[in-house]
Amino acid sequence: MAVEIPKDLVAQMTTWRQHLHRHPEFGFEEHQTAAFVAEELRGFGFDEVTTGVGGTGVVGTLRAGTGNRAIGFRADMDALRIEEQGARPYRSQAPGVMHACGHDGHTAMLLGAAKHLAEHRNFNGTIRFIFQPAEEWGQGMQAMLDDGLLTRFPMEEAYGLHNMPGMEVGSFATRPGAIMAAEDNFEIEITGSGGHASQPHVTSDALLAGCATVTALQSIVSRGTDPAELAVVSATEIRTDGTVNAIASNARILGDCRSFSPEISKSIETAMERIVAGTAAAHGCAAKLSYKRVFVPTINDPEMTQHAIATARALGPTDANTAPMGGSEDFARLTAQIPGNFIFIGNGDSAALHHPSYDFNDAALPHGAGYFARLARRRLPE
Repeated sequence: MAVEIPKDLVAQMTTWRQHLHRHPEFGFEEHQTAAFVAEELRGFGFDEVTTGVGGTGVVGTLRAGTGNRAIGFRADMDALRIEEQGARPYRSQAPGVMHACGHDGHTAMLLGAAKHLAEHRNFNGTIRFIFQPAEEWGQGMQAMLDDGLLTRFPMEEAYGLHNMPGMEVGSFATRPGAIMAAEDNFEIEITGSGGHASQPHVTSDALLAGCATVTALQSIVSRGTDPAELAVVSATEIRTDGTVNAIASNARILGDCRSFSPEISKSIETAMERIVAGTAAAHGCAAKLSYKRVFVPTINDPEMTQHAIATARALGPTDANTAPMGGSEDFARLTAQIPGNFIFIGNGDSAALHHPSYDFNDAALPHGAGYFARLARRRLPE
């Protein structure tokens, strides 16, 4: 299907994307990236360009016509602490940091849509172009909200996208309701009374209590969660005193939980509190649980999703009821405040996200920019 982005703009987006890939920056360190984005937006003739929102975020405002409705489009800017593999000419020049999730592509696509819409102004209302920091560790959108994103830049609905390896370039996938999971992190500290390895009978073994706790945590999903609900509880690390000939007096368990509703997240935490305290007590130990909600679930508004689906279908093959993903997305903090939609766009046969040999597929650039441009006209018709 035809994509409306002209070839010269596609070439410019490719140049932008590869420049950003060459100069990746970690979350809340995106100073060069933010400056680059702001300079381009000003060059497009934007009505307002505001930097420093939530630390290193950028918000560009574009108006046309007399309409009083406002919508938001969002891209993420941050990279990951991963050493890039491969010999591509635009390889990362920052040791140990790379765009391994395609945020360079997301930023370039939204810049392309911004330029196209600024040149044509064929919509009626206000568009907020949101360039977000620190998506990867779930802090950037909340920082922008805390800095007055929705009061300083009012908008009624918001849209975001993410590239997806394995999906055909030019294709889209989304769904109404939960599309990406919440991520909760937990830390369990177990305290016993260690001693010599030859005298376990006079100790309270924190390691044994820890191992029993890890096993017992598996019952949260298998016996404490409705089988119709999706949930994951994973203990990912256990540490002790580290002395080979001593019974451990302390054990620390770290882990990760995924779910698709606040109710399931709360039920996991409640069950974990009970299991941790009871298992430790059964082994003569004490325990403390720290449970933190890093990402909330990404929930697509049904009405906004129908607009996103109709827009995507005009551009390429679209899965309108894709399966929810266990990964998490910081865009969810915004759609917890206002209705919106999050959609996946094909990245072709690339390496997986967060892999050191991953690279964003530049062939996807016009499809993403075209999606935002067409969606702007659909939601803010002249």
